Parts: sequence; C-alpha cells; structure tokens
Amino acid sequence: MKLDLASNVLENVLGKIVTIASATCNILLSYYDGTKLLELEKASQSSPVTSADLAANQFILEQLISIFGQEQCSYLSEETHSGSQALPKDWVWIIDPLDGTKDFLQKTGEFAIHIALCYLGRPVVAVVAIPERQHLYCAAKNQGAYLQDKTGQIIPLHVSQVKSLSELALVTSRNHRDDRFQKLIELLPLGPKHYVGSVGAKIAALVQKQADVYISLSGKSAPKDWDFAAPELILTEAGGSFTYLDGTPLLYNRGDVSQWGALVASNGACHQELLETIKEILQQLD
Repeated sequence: MKLDLASNVLENVLGKIVTIASATCNILLSYYDGTKLLELEKASQSSPVTSADLAANQFILEQLISIFGQEQCSYLSEETHSGSQALPKDWVWIIDPLDGTKDFLQKTGEFAIHIALCYLGRPVVAVVAIPERQHLYCAAKNQGAYLQDKTGQIIPLHVSQVKSLSELALVTSRNHRDDRFQKLIELLPLGPKHYVGSVGAKIAALVQKQADVYISLSGKSAPKDWDFAAPELILTEAGGSFTYLDGTPLLYNRGDVSQWGALVASNGACHQELLETIKEILQQLD
C-alpha cells in the first residue's frame, strides 16, 4: 500500500490498523485469561517481558509488513529495537505490543497496545487499544479522534474544558515514581490525583474527561518512543496538548529512543501556565 499524507490515505491506513489492533487484543486476552500459557521471558523488575509481549509483537509486525512492506517503511518496536541510529525511512511504524506489562501481570486491566505511523518524526495515524475494556482509541492527523467501544459504537473524543490549574485532575503512574517526581506532584497546585498503569490508559483518561493532566519525568531511565507516539496523537486530535517542558512538540525516531526530561500532556486549556509552574517547582527541587 502506497503511503502519503492525503486524508483518504490516512483514513484507509487507520482502518487497517484498527483491524490489526483488534486482533492483537484477542491474542493478549488469551494469555491474560489463562487460555494460553503465560511465560516470563525476561524477569527484569523495571521492564519484564512475557510470552504475550512477544506473540503480540510478532503478529503486529507480520500484519504491518504484509500490508505496507519494507521499501517505504521502517519498523520501530519495543521488542525488536536495537542500536542507536535513527531508522532510515521517512515513514516509521512505532509499536508497543504490550504497554504496561506489570499491570498485565498484576491483572489490573490497565495495559494497552500502541500502534503509530510517523512521518518525519511526527505521528500521523494512531491506535491505542485497551484489551480488557475492549476499547480502541483511534486518530488520524487533522481528522479528530474517536473511541470504538466494545459494542462497535463510534464516539468522538474531546478533552475537558477545565481552565483552572487548581481544578485540573492529574493522572500518574502506579509503578514509576521516584522521590523527585513524587515531590513534584505533591507540590503542584492541582486538583485530585488518579493512579493508573499504561501510558495508553492514562491518555485514555484524558480524552474521556476522567483526568486533565499527565506528566512524565525521567530519572535514571526514561520512557521510550513507543510509550508516547500513539497516545500523543490520540490526545492532540481530541484537542489536548502534549509537549516537552519548553513547549516544543515531541519528536520520534531520533536515534536515541529515550524521551528524557519532563513531558507534559494536558487538556490544553492552561498548558503554558502548567509548564511554567512545573519549571518553577523543578528549579526549587534541583
């Protein structure tokens, strides 16, 4: 399939990856419910890998390559990435077959599938699937975002209109909070705090108006391209903002897949004020 930025082409691409993501949900759920034997392939405390991760990854890559080939596209996946060089093609698929493996193992339901197509380092088509809920969050550049729920209903997505910093609800990680990040979120003058697993599930909370802000703050390690590429497009097409702390947009496939520093996602209503507040607090902490 020939890729370009025409809206009808991106819409066609989105339809194909919705089908792939839906089938991948079934693969992950077969391990989640015990139909297939779940084995721990890598017992890292910070980033475990299971047989479900590998099975989902293999299926997604096989399906994408069969449709889009390898002449016009490169493929950047958590489970197959190696090296420190940017991939050579303008079009790059960025894939996390199981975002939130800890939550998968703990059976919280807050794990996700991320599939994004990027052009020159920016996402143009994305799906975030939450298998346990049977929710598919979908977006194509300049075409808005929508949720396909378990009944097949298509629901347009729009972020909240909360404009007061003190009323913004924060969604943050259960598992990835060091002391510096914990102090930051305690000092931020925000409203209620919610603790959720996968980045995909966090951004789902923003686009369904269950929260208004998500912050990533790297420490000894940092999130990777595949954590953010798909969720970012879902959020921005629903009207939100997702930037580095200096307000610039995220870039992907730069060689180093780690997204260092502070990254801020919000409903966009007072994004700049939020960035400035975070900067001031980090200056105090550092």
